[in-house]
Amino acid sequence: MLIYKNNIEEISSDMLKGFFVDWPDSPSPLTHLKMMENSSKVVIALDEHANQIVGFITAISDGVLSAYIPFLEVLPAYKNKGIGKELIKRMLIELNDIYMIDLCCDDDLVPLYEKFGMIQSNGMLIRNYTMQSGIRNA
Repeated sequence: MLIYKNNIEEISSDMLKGFFVDWPDSPSPLTHLKMMENSSKVVIALDEHANQIVGFITAISDGVLSAYIPFLEVLPAYKNKGIGKELIKRMLIELNDIYMIDLCCDDDLVPLYEKFGMIQSNGMLIRNYTMQSGIRNA
């Protein structure tokens, strides 16, 4: 049975395996858990039968005017089942009282986010690939 939660109580790093697909230097499950703990908001999809997180979305916010959604990911075996859409829907409810909600995404995901009333905009970014895993490399 798949359930959605807006907290990570009783979630362990063992339940976070298989994420960050195609990242050359992906964060460990322990680093992933720390990232979710430090997020302002989190929504997870949990397969209770497998005791595995199968999808998650996070937001970082000042709690007043602005929020940024840095991560939305669904495990490959669970894609195309509506999980990502449900995670977005639930996160937008969590952020309902925030003036601006921003995110960056690849071009192929623009139509998905447009379905939620988001509009395409320009963005700027820096990527420090030496820190991609969340651990300082020697």
